[in-house]
Amino acid sequence: MIDKRLTILRENLVSKGVESILISQPENRFYLSGFDGTAGFLLITKKESILVTDFRYVEQAEKQTNGYEIIQTIGRIEEWLPHIIDRLSVNNIGFESDHLNYSVYNRLCIIVSKVNSKIALVPLNGLVNSQRAIKEPEELKTLTKAVSLADAAMEYTINRIRAGKTELEIAWIAEKYLRENGSQTLPFNIIIASGPNSALPHARPTKRKIKMGEPVLIDLGAVFDKYTSDISRTVYLGKTDDVFKRVYDIVLRAQQAAIEGIMTGMNGTQADKLARNLIERSGYGKQFGHSLGHGLGLSIHEEPYLRLNSIKKLFNHMVFTIEPGIYLPGWGGVRLEDTVMLENGKIKVLSQTEKFDFESNKC
Repeated sequence: MIDKRLTILRENLVSKGVESILISQPENRFYLSGFDGTAGFLLITKKESILVTDFRYVEQAEKQTNGYEIIQTIGRIEEWLPHIIDRLSVNNIGFESDHLNYSVYNRLCIIVSKVNSKIALVPLNGLVNSQRAIKEPEELKTLTKAVSLADAAMEYTINRIRAGKTELEIAWIAEKYLRENGSQTLPFNIIIASGPNSALPHARPTKRKIKMGEPVLIDLGAVFDKYTSDISRTVYLGKTDDVFKRVYDIVLRAQQAAIEGIMTGMNGTQADKLARNLIERSGYGKQFGHSLGHGLGLSIHEEPYLRLNSIKKLFNHMVFTIEPGIYLPGWGGVRLEDTVMLENGKIKVLSQTEKFDFESNKC
């Protein structure tokens, strides 16, 4: 699997006229090598695969990688990188411009110029990230398990929401379930937002006590074997009022429009508009201020992005969220989020937690 990923990367480098690449982003480092230590770089050329890390991780790197030359770093990057660059004999080095900050970039420029002033540094924005967006069969299996765990946690949490409990108490119920049932960590801080707090798309749980007659927004995810999931539901305690019914119905229809309408070859903007246009026609366009969705994988937010001004196309085996929402300050908000994948040209919904049933007034 790693060999195939490296082959694809090398082909992409050739197509861009780049002879080597310095990998600094942790998720990309793991994706291309299998090494999950917290420090190190990869240097990939046409024929060489080099992993550089410090004393703490050398033994781990040797066990987790196959086909990589492991080089132990000593001191600052200025002390060891020049020797590696000098032996590679390349005319240019690509770097992850969407990850390295200016300070590190500036240091790289100085290092390279001292080794050989003719070597060019080439910014490669999202090269490996785009490769990661199309998931392999084993990745899809792992992602499906992460989604199933998030589904179970969501159902467990919803069934334990009670008036009088605080948002923090409900958040702990969700986190405890996730941890005890196999989530390695949390991909993001769990959101439990009740009443007017649910009008904040990224609200943090507080000591506010949940009350009857108000919406409660739950947003959680799981991490299974390093792959993430993300799901949101909005419930209502007590008999639903007209505002909740109207807003929930619009959000649900917007999500369904996206699920039914998204297909391979469409770009992120076109996908976003499937839901956004419906919400705008309903009079709530200004209350839907975030994107429709984002990719999932080794990161909780990665390609593809379903948002305005996103021209990248969607392809089979991409996994992402569809999460329209409407947020009304002073009242609250409604968001429905599912993890989905593109399969055979259309959407397959992976998350299965039921949505609100107005007949029974519950999920």
